[in-house]
Amino acid sequence: MKAAIYARYSTDMQNPASMKARPGLQALLAEAGQGRFDTVIAEALDRVSRDQEDIAGIYKRLQYADVQLVTLAEGVVSELHIGLKGTMNALFLKDLAQKTRRG
Repeated sequence: MKAAIYARYSTDMQNPASMKARPGLQALLAEAGQGRFDTVIAEALDRVSRDQEDIAGIYKRLQYADVQLVTLAEGVVSELHIGLKGTMNALFLKDLAQKTRRG
């Protein structure tokens, strides 16, 4: 098994851009498509993306490349995780934005 690790952290200086503005993620997806590894390991699904469209697209691209996504929090990620956790993560982000505006 060949694995790649995907890690990122949030700061108050970051731009709330989609995955298109994340060169590390774009490189990971490109290398997955080239067959450089068969597993991606991340801390949790929300570290990969909190955007429902993005996480679904990332998962779809990894599946097409026959690359498994594994997180320390969720284990082997399946379509069920993408649907449920993707929705929960998007709601968390929406709630956080509202709290930030109120603050």
